[in-house]
Amino acid sequence: MDSHQPLTMIRRDTRAWRAQVWISFGIAASLCATGLAWLPGEHLDRAFMVMGYVFCLCSAFVLAKTIRDNQEQRQDSPMWSNVAWAGFVLAMVLTAWGLWRMNIQPVWKSYLLVSWLFLISCVFTLAKTLRDAYDADLLEARWTARQEGRHEARQHAARNAE
Repeated sequence: MDSHQPLTMIRRDTRAWRAQVWISFGIAASLCATGLAWLPGEHLDRAFMVMGYVFCLCSAFVLAKTIRDNQEQRQDSPMWSNVAWAGFVLAMVLTAWGLWRMNIQPVWKSYLLVSWLFLISCVFTLAKTLRDAYDADLLEARWTARQEGRHEARQHAARNAE
């Protein structure tokens, strides 16, 4: 095995996948923003829906990070995990309730529902993609440091042998 090549065990997403994830997230956010900007009805309803979407967006990122951080070994306190889950569930339920009770045409509700669920799905995919890239960078940095340490040890041993 060539000692100058990183291990093939370090898995990285393709550039196409990363582009697709970011493009999907951008489209989902744009669809939500467009739907909320043109939403008919009361200003208070629109404001509630914007806050609900932002709350869902943020709580989905928090939940994704919490789950990933505790995947192999518990890093966070049980209370933090409960807060992350409760925040996500509360955001989803309140936003769904707000959408349900709005006095708008069913086509608008359908548009907002589909774009909202698309956004939440894209958040989890984006969070996973970003974390996978971080983990791969960390593994590669450790591998490189280990290789440099071995190289320096060989040089040191060669100098001492002379």
